[in-house]
Amino acid sequence: MSVTALRLVFCRRLSNAGPGVRKVMPWKDLRKIAKVTGAIILGGCLFISYEVITLRQAVTIDTQAILQEKRKSYIYLTPVTSKEQELLGTNVTYKTRKELHKAARRIIEMSSWILRQPLDEHLSRLDADPHECALWVLLKRTHSSSRAERLQAVQDLAHTHHWHNYQYQTAAQSIDQRTAIGLARTPQVDLRYFLPPPALPEVEDEFQIEDGLRQLLSSLPQSDVDQCVQYFTSLALRESSQSLASQRGGLWCFGGNGLPYAQSLTSIPSEKVESFCLQALAQHSKVPSHCDRIVANGGLQLLQRVFQLRRDSQKIQQNIVRIIGNLALHENLHTAILQSGWVSVLAEMVQSPHIMQASHAARALANLDRDAEVQKYQDGVYILHPHCRTSQPIKADVLFVHGLLGAAFKTWRQKDSDPVEDEKSVGVQEDYTECWPKSWLAADCPNLRILAVEYDTHLSDWWAKCPAENQRKSLAYRSQELLEKLKAAGVGERPVVWVAHSMGGLLVKKMLLDALGDPDLNPLVNNTKGVLFYSVPHHGTFMAGYSVNVRYLLFPSIEVKELCRDSPALSDLNKNFLNIAKDKELKVLSFAESLPTSIGPMMKILVVPAQSADLGIGDLIEVAVDHLNICKPEKKDSFLYRRSLQFIQDAIGAHISD
Repeated sequence: MSVTALRLVFCRRLSNAGPGVRKVMPWKDLRKIAKVTGAIILGGCLFISYEVITLRQAVTIDTQAILQEKRKSYIYLTPVTSKEQELLGTNVTYKTRKELHKAARRIIEMSSWILRQPLDEHLSRLDADPHECALWVLLKRTHSSSRAERLQAVQDLAHTHHWHNYQYQTAAQSIDQRTAIGLARTPQVDLRYFLPPPALPEVEDEFQIEDGLRQLLSSLPQSDVDQCVQYFTSLALRESSQSLASQRGGLWCFGGNGLPYAQSLTSIPSEKVESFCLQALAQHSKVPSHCDRIVANGGLQLLQRVFQLRRDSQKIQQNIVRIIGNLALHENLHTAILQSGWVSVLAEMVQSPHIMQASHAARALANLDRDAEVQKYQDGVYILHPHCRTSQPIKADVLFVHGLLGAAFKTWRQKDSDPVEDEKSVGVQEDYTECWPKSWLAADCPNLRILAVEYDTHLSDWWAKCPAENQRKSLAYRSQELLEKLKAAGVGERPVVWVAHSMGGLLVKKMLLDALGDPDLNPLVNNTKGVLFYSVPHHGTFMAGYSVNVRYLLFPSIEVKELCRDSPALSDLNKNFLNIAKDKELKVLSFAESLPTSIGPMMKILVVPAQSADLGIGDLIEVAVDHLNICKPEKKDSFLYRRSLQFIQDAIGAHISD
């Protein structure tokens, strides 16, 4: 049981307090009123201490309020005016002190007695408000040795809405780490259950925050780490140094891979520098040994400050919570994460209407929740549904894999409507969803776990975020990387359906082939029930050949080279996958684009013709959309979504039926 602190809180006179006996207490010369030491739970006994130190301002105590509040953890004192002090006298009465101590003693007696009783003990002989007893009983149940009992207690606690404000505050001070995380992962939980983040020291200007991020990066090891970690760190430190020099009157150091607008003599916006530093920290947070250093060097508090400062920047907040989610993969850091106030922040963020914000927070909370979760979600694996704990059993997994230049969220958004049409039809965008698998599929199939994976892809080396990555972006490398992450997330332990767009479909086929050759990953292949392809170039694409012909302009990276039409590697991949599909009797559905896609202002091209999108097994359906919108249904009742939903339900069959 956590320590329940008894605090004297100065506030305005209680609105519900009736007329009572008021005694004036000018405590100017009184240093201490009472001190009861110790707060130890041992053998079922509870000792609670409270201390009032150096009260220099006179107060008026409403004794009627004390009688009403005597079983509560907060005793309310009302400051008196100087005029009242002159009129009513200056002595502290014995009766007032007696009432105060009596209220405190009653709280101790009630909570101690309840905590000593078995969970099924009747509380009728206790002279207390039933709500008080219920709260303490629920808090005790959250410490049960039975996991099922603990989970149910957290659910009951979160779903009880008749608590008074002081009771929420009592619970916030009393709940342990495990309960706090469970509450944060309960849908629409009351945020009063969480203590606010600890107050941070004031800073004079934003330079201190930039400097703090720079020092944190400088403190992390640069040797024996991935080349991309080194690249991001050096880039962030360089830009930060240039920014500080410019803002403080220094000179620019031109050259290198500076920011796009580094050619001017204007200073770099602080938000842009912070974004660079956070990207570098995100790379470091993937290295287990670096996570300990980030926490030890005050990274949690620094990130908390940047988060509060940049509440208007969703991108920065997402990067920060991404880092917290990576740190949460390590259980030895959980206590530090909670003590720095992140649970209250994540609990609020997971309720955000913005799906990207909520999904980042859901991942971090899931990694913190070791009481209800077994799986861990590594960087790049996001939970689209369910975001919170659920009593409904999850019967199958659906995985969404994007293609070139895609992302876990932007690829799977609803089709962007035509602005001209919006003007004609007011309210069309009101129901627009940033992620249709989260909004539509989760509603139609609530007993699915829906995941989206993310990996960096670039059409050109000019656009690559990290030059060192260009030699690692083969399908083989990406396949092994994602298989490890999916295994940690428990993918393969239940029926699986894959949904892939463009090059993502080739990656899915490669992962299944690699999993077939690994005994530890065989369950992933055996539990795969179907694959849904959106314009996947099974036989290559003309665009890849076009890029090679003008390589001096586009510098095609490995991913594009692998997509060349009639590539031997693609042919072997397709042949081997067909063998798996037939052997495992996989259900397959392929959609093909029939409209050209704009490639720059002067060119339109059919990126994946129907001939290339035809796998040679399963149904092939041509849709009158371009390559980018083939995976973005226009609305929930459109053919593209309804047919996709039907395929997922048919592939998993009885596993998702109620």
